[in-house]
Amino acid sequence: MKSKSSNINRRDFLKVLGGSAAVVAVASCSDKAAKQVVGSKKEPGEMTYRQNQKGENVSILGYGCMRWPTSEPDENGQKTIDQEAVNAMVDYAIEHGVTYFDTAPIYVQGKSEAATGIALKRHPRESFTIATKLSNQRGEPTFERSLKMYKASFENLQVDYIDYYLLHSIGGGKDPMETLNKRFFDNGVLDFLVKEREAGRIRNLGWSFHGDVKVFDYMLSLHDEGKYHWDFVQIQMNYIDWKHAHERDQEECNAEYLYKELEKRGIPVVIMEPLLGGALATLSDDCADKLLARKPYESIASWAFRFCGTHPGVLSVLSGMTYMEHLQDNVATFSPLEPLSEEEMALLEDIAKIYVNFPLVPCTGCQYCMPCPYGINIPASFAHYNKCVNEGHVNSDLQDPEYAKDRRAYLVSLDRSVEKLRQADHCVGCGQCSPACPQHIDIPGTLRKLDRYVDNLKKN
Repeated sequence: MKSKSSNINRRDFLKVLGGSAAVVAVASCSDKAAKQVVGSKKEPGEMTYRQNQKGENVSILGYGCMRWPTSEPDENGQKTIDQEAVNAMVDYAIEHGVTYFDTAPIYVQGKSEAATGIALKRHPRESFTIATKLSNQRGEPTFERSLKMYKASFENLQVDYIDYYLLHSIGGGKDPMETLNKRFFDNGVLDFLVKEREAGRIRNLGWSFHGDVKVFDYMLSLHDEGKYHWDFVQIQMNYIDWKHAHERDQEECNAEYLYKELEKRGIPVVIMEPLLGGALATLSDDCADKLLARKPYESIASWAFRFCGTHPGVLSVLSGMTYMEHLQDNVATFSPLEPLSEEEMALLEDIAKIYVNFPLVPCTGCQYCMPCPYGINIPASFAHYNKCVNEGHVNSDLQDPEYAKDRRAYLVSLDRSVEKLRQADHCVGCGQCSPACPQHIDIPGTLRKLDRYVDNLKKN
C-alpha cells in the first residue's frame, strides 16, 4: 500500500478530481510548514530602487492594492474595506521606502481606488507614485464609458496626474485581436490617452498583459515602428512561469520570452503574480527544506520575490499584501535586495519542475470572476482546494490509512474557509465568470469537479 511521501515526482501527482482512486502524494503538513509564509528575521535596511526611462527612482517592491483587508461579505456578497488597516499599511510602506502603489477601478469590487486614494492623500504627493488602469473589459468599451472610468480614477485617487496608467489586461477574449481593437483602438481611446500623456496628466503609459502572445508581439511592433511608445509593460512572472507557463496552461506564454522581448527594447517591466496567487508562499515540505536549509531565517515567499528582482529590467515587483506581517517580510526582502546566485537560480528551477506537476487550480485570486450572480466564492473555493493539495489532504484512496484523517481535514476546513451557501455545489454553470479569467480556467467545469470530489468524500 502506497503511503504519502515527501519524494515528489511526476508519477506521484495523479489527478483526483475526476474520481480516480488515487492519492495525491504531497508532503503532509508539519510545524515547519506553518513557518513558511512569514519567517524573516532580517531587519530592513535601505529599500532598493530601480529607474524608469526618465531616470526617476521607483521602489522595487510595489504595493498591489487588489487585496486590501475587508470585512466578511454581506448577504449580497459585498465587502467593506478596513480603511484604518489600509492607512496603517500605507504608512508603514512609505516610511520604509515603498513608492509604487498599483490599483484599478475593478479591484476589491470597485472600492480599491477610493481606499488607496484616502490612504495616500495623507502623504506628500512626491512621496509616492500611483498606477491605475483602464478596466473597460466589461460591457461595451465605448469612448464615453471609457472616458468616464478614466476621469473617475482621478476623483477616487484624489490626484491631478497619474504616474503609471495601463491598458488593463490585454490579450484576452474569444478573439484577442478583435477585443484589443474594440477596447482601445477603434473607439479612439488609446489616441486620447497619448494626448493625456503629452498634457502631463499621465506620466507613463503602458499595458498589462494576459493571454495571446500574438497580441503581445503586435503591441511591441507598434513600439518598434514608432506608432506608439510604451513607457513600461506589466507581465505575470515568477520562477514557475519563467520556463513552464506553457506546461501549466497551454494558452500561456513563458515569462522568459515576455521579459526578454521587453528587456532588449529597454522597456521597464512591472511584475504581477510573483507568488502565483500565493501558491509560492508555501511549498511542500521537501521543497521548503531545500530553501530553508540555505536561508533558515527568511520566508519561502522571499525566494520568489528575489527571483523577480534579480532580473535587471524589472522596475517594480507587485505584491498584494493584506496583512502587516506580509508587508514587513517583503520590505525586509527588498531592503536591500540580495540577487539570487546562479546556484540559487538552478535550485528554484528544480523546484519549478516539481511544482508544474502539482494538480493545482491555477487561480491567482485576482477576483476578476467576482461577484458571482449565484453568490459562489470562486477564489476562496479554489484557494481551499490548493491549500489542501499542498498540505496533503486531497485523497481519494479509500484503502489509504490516512484517508479518514484527510477526509475530515478537507471537509472541516472547507466549511471554515467557504460559507456553505457559497461553495462549489451552488454553481449552475452560467459561464459568466470564465471570460473574465486571465488564467483561462474553465471555472464552471472546475467547480463541478470540486463538487464531485466533496460529494464523494461525504458518501465515504
